[in-house]
Amino acid sequence: MHKKSSFTAMIIIGILFFIFGFVTWLNGSLIPYLKVICDLNEFEALFVTFAFYIAYTVMALPMAVILEKTGYKKGMALGLFVMSLGALLFIPAALNGEFLIFLAALFTLGTGLTILQTASNPYIVLVGPIESAAMRISIMGLINKSAGVLAPLLFTALILSDIDFSAQLASANTQELAHKLIKPYIVIAAILFILTLFVWFSSLPELEFENDPYDDENILGFPRVVLGAVALFFYVGIEVIAGDTIGLYGQSLGIANATALTAYTMGFMVVGYLIGVFFIPKFLSQEKALVSSAVLGIFFLLGVAFSSTTESHIITGLPDSIAFVAMLGLANALVWPTIWPLALQDLGKHTAKGSALLIMAIAGGAVLPLVFGKVAQITADMQMSYLVGIVCYVIILFYALKWHKMTGW
Repeated sequence: MHKKSSFTAMIIIGILFFIFGFVTWLNGSLIPYLKVICDLNEFEALFVTFAFYIAYTVMALPMAVILEKTGYKKGMALGLFVMSLGALLFIPAALNGEFLIFLAALFTLGTGLTILQTASNPYIVLVGPIESAAMRISIMGLINKSAGVLAPLLFTALILSDIDFSAQLASANTQELAHKLIKPYIVIAAILFILTLFVWFSSLPELEFENDPYDDENILGFPRVVLGAVALFFYVGIEVIAGDTIGLYGQSLGIANATALTAYTMGFMVVGYLIGVFFIPKFLSQEKALVSSAVLGIFFLLGVAFSSTTESHIITGLPDSIAFVAMLGLANALVWPTIWPLALQDLGKHTAKGSALLIMAIAGGAVLPLVFGKVAQITADMQMSYLVGIVCYVIILFYALKWHKMTGW
C-alpha cells in the first residue's frame, strides 16, 4: 500500500478497534449485572461470555466466505450493521428480563465482530513490514483497551450511579434494573449504524495479494497457523477470565462497584501495549515478547492464588489477590499482537482463511471461562480456581519457543 492509503487504513481500523474494545469489555460489567437481574449463579452468569465468544467459532468460516465475495471494506460495513442489530436486541431482552434473549443479542454482536476481526487484523499485519506488525497491532490494542477501560467505568457511572452494588442490589427492583439497559444500547445501535455508513462510503483500500507458491495448499497444511490458533484459543480464554471474572471475584469479596473492576485489567493491558509500541521490534523481538508474556502470566496467577484477599500492598489499592488478577492484563497485552504476525507470515492468498482460523480460536473466550466457573462452583474457592489458567500460559510458551517455527507437520 502507498503511505497515504496505509495512513487512511490505520485511522479507519483504529476506529473499529475502539468499537471492538467497547462492546467486548462491556461484558465484564454485564456479567455481575445480569447475574442479579436474571437470578443466576456464577456458572450461569458466565454464559454471557460463552454466547458472545462462541459466535467467533460458529461464524468465522462463513464470514470468511462472505469476505472473499464482498471484499474487506464492504465486509466490515456488513459486520457493523449486524452488530447494530445485536445492540437493538437488548431492547426486547431488557423489557422481558429474559436471559435467553440477552444471550441471543450477545451472539449477534459476536457475529458482527467476527467479520470485523477477520478483516481488520490482516490489514494491520500487512499494512507494513511483518517485523513491526506487533508494534502496529499494539497501537490498535491501545485504542481497543482504552475503550475497554472506558466501557465499565461508563456502565457503572451511568447505570449504577444511584445503586449500592456492594449490597448485591438486593433492595433494587430487577425489572427497573433491566430497563436501565435500554437507552445505552439504543445509543450503541445508532453509533454502529452511523459507522456502517462511514465505512461503506470511506476510501479504505482493498488488500491485494500477489500470486504465491501456496495456491493449492490447504490452510491446515500450515502448522504455524493451526498451532497459532491453538495458542490463541488458550490466550483468549485467559484474557477473558482476567477481564470478565474480576467483577464476579470482587463481588464475592464484597468490593464496592465490582462492575468497574474490569477497567483495572484493561488499564494494565494499556501499559503492556505501550511497551509493545515503543520496544518492538527495536529492543524486543516478537518471539521474546511472547515468551516474556507467558512467564509473567504464570507468575501473576500464582500471585492471585497465594496472596491476601483483604490486605493491599500493591499500588492499585485493591486487595492483593484482586490486583494480581488485574495485572494479568499486563501479561496478556502482547500475546495477540505477536501471535498474529508469526502465524500469518507468507500466507499470501491464504491470508483470509488463515485469519478466519485464528478468529475461530476466539472460542477460547467462550469455553475456558465456563471451565473456570465450573471449577469455582465445585471447589467453592474462586481464588484457587485461577490456577487453571497456568495451562493457557504453558501452551502460549510452547508456541513462542517452538511451534511458530514449524514449516511442516
